[in-house]
Amino acid sequence: MLARLFSANCRVFKHFRSCAGHHTPSFSTGTAALGSVKLKGRSFLTLKDFTSDEIKKLLWVSADLKHRIKQKNEHLPLLQGKSIAMIFEKRSTRTRMSTETGFALLGGHPCFLTSQDIHLGVNESSTDTARVISGLCDIVLARVYSHSTLEELAKEASIPIINGLSDMYHPIQILADFLTLQEHYGSLNGLTVSWIGDGNNVLHSFMMTAAKLGVHLKIATPKGYDPDNSVIQEAQRLSKKHGTQLLLTTDPLEAACDSNVLVTDTWVSMGQEEEKKKRLQDFGGYQITMQTGSVAKPDWTFLHCLPRKMEEVDDQVFYSSRSLVFPEAENRKWTIMGLMVSLLTDYSPKMPLMKF
Repeated sequence: MLARLFSANCRVFKHFRSCAGHHTPSFSTGTAALGSVKLKGRSFLTLKDFTSDEIKKLLWVSADLKHRIKQKNEHLPLLQGKSIAMIFEKRSTRTRMSTETGFALLGGHPCFLTSQDIHLGVNESSTDTARVISGLCDIVLARVYSHSTLEELAKEASIPIINGLSDMYHPIQILADFLTLQEHYGSLNGLTVSWIGDGNNVLHSFMMTAAKLGVHLKIATPKGYDPDNSVIQEAQRLSKKHGTQLLLTTDPLEAACDSNVLVTDTWVSMGQEEEKKKRLQDFGGYQITMQTGSVAKPDWTFLHCLPRKMEEVDDQVFYSSRSLVFPEAENRKWTIMGLMVSLLTDYSPKMPLMKF
């Protein structure tokens, strides 16, 4: 198997070393250090802009809110009197439900706006929309096609803007994924995550985050479906800086080898429906099955941000005890709540800091 790591399928091979004799640096951070991290007033467009400590603080706040509200049945109206504008150019189940119910649970008022309600950049420019909404609510979550739309909103708004999904990144999904893995494994540092699928926005966000949490990342995409080159370069830099492993290949089994977590996503995203036939052909052999997991570590688990199609992962894996997809979906709520609280308040978690 080691010989295959240098096969012709391996397009990029940076900072990937054998686990034997390789010491992964500690990423543990004290409670006092993370407690001093302040995110109030920030926008959240990409995890590229957030440090290791800032990401850990977001996960800590999310876990704390989940514990206090779900486990201890506490009433926490932390966003009482505040409102959020939810701008959706793309339909959604988890992003809409998690944001809308989460903001309301915290005492705030969510306002849901579709492309039929607000013609962003059509009837009114994004610049004007950002300035108007800044005077009407406290925060915006926008689920858009083009990442440049978010950048324009953030530039012109005087309130925080959250990326609810764009063509380039899906950072709120990654917070939920890492909270789920933190809960399951008890720690993130040293885990190996293997992405098997399309080089899309979810993968880009994994690539901007994994190394900062001490997580090794192995990526298998078909030829022609690679992640964005600028994202690859930044991921290589982060991998080198944090001493983690990064592998890009076209071989799913090569990526899955000795991994703790297997991850995939839809092969045909919204707006790519006309490419479906070709994409399904190009992704032949990429379905995650128990055979894929046979080369992973004995404790391997499975993630998928949903909605899922049979060609991406079979039922035997998807509905197995190894699948964390439904806790992962629930954690979309707790992490978006943690994010919104962090961007709008100076909230300090009450629960002890987790071991990252």
